[in-house]
Amino acid sequence: MKTQIYFVLGPTASGKSKFALNLAEKLNGEIINADSMQIYRELSILTARPTLEDQNKIYHHLYGFVKGSVRYNVQKWCEEASKKINYLVNKNITPIIVGGTGLYIESLINGIVSIPLIPEKVKLESEKMISKIGKENFFDLVKQLDGDAIKSISPNDIQRIRRIWEVNFFTEKKFSEWKQNKNKKLINYGNYKILLFLPLRNENYKRVDHRAHLMIENGAIQEVENLIKLNYNNSLPIMKAHGVPEIQSYLNNELSIDECISKIQQVTRNYVKRQHTWWRSSNLNIFKKFDQFPDEIDLKSINLEQN
Repeated sequence: MKTQIYFVLGPTASGKSKFALNLAEKLNGEIINADSMQIYRELSILTARPTLEDQNKIYHHLYGFVKGSVRYNVQKWCEEASKKINYLVNKNITPIIVGGTGLYIESLINGIVSIPLIPEKVKLESEKMISKIGKENFFDLVKQLDGDAIKSISPNDIQRIRRIWEVNFFTEKKFSEWKQNKNKKLINYGNYKILLFLPLRNENYKRVDHRAHLMIENGAIQEVENLIKLNYNNSLPIMKAHGVPEIQSYLNNELSIDECISKIQQVTRNYVKRQHTWWRSSNLNIFKKFDQFPDEIDLKSINLEQN
């Protein structure tokens, strides 16, 4: 019998990690991270990384394994995740991929186009350009360069917009032309099942707000102080993780602690809103979709064998 692969997906603060832990205990499984910020070594509190206690119960893979000085990307994650999946399948252990980074999941399942790695200096160049001309003008510029690539992208999705510009600049070939190449398949298993949790958005917001207070109480400020001491470039992804810029502003006496928490809550709610939109419009083959939080679901009531 072929080993089944499970995906436990949904927005931030929906309780996916605990559900995945229970699922792993039931299915002789191990957990693979699919959150683009939980990969970073120096951030555990602000990214809500699973506790050491949980990691001791069940093997967790791809958590906190990348230094913050590295500009990680979807291609690197897909390669690492596919290796872990193959490793577990060969040992007859159930891989359970858990996270909320939709691009990671979509790329892993549907394959990824092989595009040359973009040098750090080019990434810094795009950062400088945005600072100089502003996000709106940068969006218009990229739209002129490659209208086909940008037509389905929100003007607020600055990371993907930057990616289009960087590929165009470095390779002198449009991103949309690269995308016409055949996707490189990373996993060759058709026996996967996606469990998607999309609770009511306003209820999700309440959990986000509560989590922000808990993070501050549990040492998020000290975590950012330690991060700042490493002198990482502010353009790196880790320095833009939700909570890092806001706590930096607090430490610089630009915000009160209440203002800091309020801003963390707001940027995270904005992200959750984008996640809800992304998952609702996704064309992935969803096995089961829930409008509840994972901790409101009795695992015994889910027929995982249903086709």
